[in-house]
Amino acid sequence: MFKKITNACVKLVQRFLPDPFIFCIILTIITFVAAMPLTGQGPLAMVSHWGNGVWVLLAFSMQMALVLVLGSAMANSPPMKRLLKTLASIPKTAGQAIVLTTVISLLACWLNWGFGLIVGAILAKEISKTGLKVDYPLIIAAAYSGFLIWHGGFSGSIPLGIATSPAAGQAVANTGGVLTEAVSTNQTIFAWWNLLICAGLFIFLPIVNVAMHPKGDDIKLIDPALLQEETETLKTPETPAEKIENSVILQWVTIILAAVYLIRRFTTPNFSLDLNIVNLIFLTLGMIFYGRPILYVRAIAKAAKEAGPILLQFPFYAGIQGLMVGATAAAAGGTGLSLAAVISNAFVSISTQVTFPLFTFLSAGIVNFFIPSGGGQWAVQGPIMMPAGQTLGVDPALAAMSIAWGDAWTNMIQPFWALPALGVAGLGARNIMGYCLMALLVSGIIICAGFILAGVVIYG
Repeated sequence: MFKKITNACVKLVQRFLPDPFIFCIILTIITFVAAMPLTGQGPLAMVSHWGNGVWVLLAFSMQMALVLVLGSAMANSPPMKRLLKTLASIPKTAGQAIVLTTVISLLACWLNWGFGLIVGAILAKEISKTGLKVDYPLIIAAAYSGFLIWHGGFSGSIPLGIATSPAAGQAVANTGGVLTEAVSTNQTIFAWWNLLICAGLFIFLPIVNVAMHPKGDDIKLIDPALLQEETETLKTPETPAEKIENSVILQWVTIILAAVYLIRRFTTPNFSLDLNIVNLIFLTLGMIFYGRPILYVRAIAKAAKEAGPILLQFPFYAGIQGLMVGATAAAAGGTGLSLAAVISNAFVSISTQVTFPLFTFLSAGIVNFFIPSGGGQWAVQGPIMMPAGQTLGVDPALAAMSIAWGDAWTNMIQPFWALPALGVAGLGARNIMGYCLMALLVSGIIICAGFILAGVVIYG
């Protein structure tokens, strides 16, 4: 029965899912049309909201692009490649291969989502190179499924954003003054209920991915020869310029500078991780792993190509965000509510203190279809859900992480963030999204159970 449902999902997605950029344009049209009757606004008002929103995520786009590029460069470094090849030689069956890929992807995405997105896909490719009879689209989908955990880990933009001091953190300011002080990562990332959800994904997601593996002639294999990559040959530096480009001394001066800064930050009282610190950590590790400045330059240039489709789509999703948050006052003919507010308020209206985290998670999952960006999601829902949670007496950390997990959850059927992994694998979104739909359903049960338990234990 499970395989029949999986096969139906795969066929459905392969037939109807368009290219991610086309999907983005379709979402723009849907949001534009839906917002008018629900918010009482006219088409010209919606055009203004869209245009005003297109460029509002530039700073965050740069942070996210760096997370991806720096994580990708590190995943492709020689030490990491050697480690992944060693890991790829461990599995002896398709089931073992899928379990290993899923677990490594989950762990890597928990540490850094950009690193995890790439390292999982590279491991899947390395396993496929061994000639093991494993379904190629499924093992790539298993690698991408680890992305479910990212907002519960070290590079989650919402928990890291609210861990920033109120004076410096825009994310804190975006909650309408509800968060008057920073929320420690001990209250979010390392809270018992968050760790429980993460543990549930580590246990059940590999089982689900293995259960979806086709049998017999339905297995889609790939010729290992097609996955071989050109190895870069290093020539001996001859000119003064080439010697400077390959200077180990210059590389280590920069590494030491960054390391000293990081040590000072980590030893500062009340230190909290944020996206900038996470990026600096991976920048420093990347420079260590490549050894020479010019090698790291080339790695970053290669990794930057994987960020191209994301950079193209970010302005459009920022425009969708503008449509989602745009509102017109009642005096001017509108309802005074945005489309995001209409969706969020519908869930708030049926919430209690116990069920608020669950319904916030579900509403965030819906909004994430239209705004697949953690920072954008927070900017849209934070000012609505956080005051509502405060009114009900819900812990701000629990309310914020409910938004965060909703943002991560529906990425399984939102092809935007799959683009880097698909670029590494040489596949299209249609090849893996059917499997990801099943991962969405099972993970949704796990996450919902986690928030129901948290609500009952804390407020029941």
